Amino acid sequence: MCKELVSKAISFARDLFSADHGGHDASHTMRVYRIAMEIAKREPGCDFTIVALGALLHDADDHKLFDTTDNTNARRFLNENNLPSEKTEQILQVVNGVSFSRNKGKRPSTLEGCIVQDADRLDAIGAIGIARTFAYGGEHGRSLQDSVQHFYDKLLILKDSMNTDTAKKMAAERHAFLVSFLEQWQRETNEAEKA
Repeated sequence: MCKELVSKAISFARDLFSADHGGHDASHTMRVYRIAMEIAKREPGCDFTIVALGALLHDADDHKLFDTTDNTNARRFLNENNLPSEKTEQILQVVNGVSFSRNKGKRPSTLEGCIVQDADRLDAIGAIGIARTFAYGGEHGRSLQDSVQHFYDKLLILKDSMNTDTAKKMAAERHAFLVSFLEQWQRETNEAEKA
């Protein structure tokens, strides 16, 4: 893996997301990168450079965040760093396979894509996922109840959508925390309704 290129991608992502406070910030990108690299170490046969850059650039052109076409931001970074066109397209294929809303029910065709998709989905569940859901909801004017509905619409089904055995094991604990949170939420809201 080219450490210098990964370091540049980290800086690029931090600059790109410096103004985001709704759950798709630079810290989210860094968590996805770290989770993806952890999975990659346990899933033999993957290309670490494609995993690293796919993870670091996975939100660079997210339709919820940017009004870009054809991976403008990610492609610019890769072209400026003189990646061969074949490698660029492999990385962009990974990036384009991550979005939950655009890839419902679709499994990426490469191991690298499966790893990065898993990493992004793992960061959407557990304690971090709960915090991100409410941060995003608040930034977009959602009520607490609308944010809780997002658990049922998306978060609770992510555990069963993991691609790699490594991610499936990692998802179990995070999923259990979501369930526990929702049980506590229900108890507290029921108590408030009785008052």
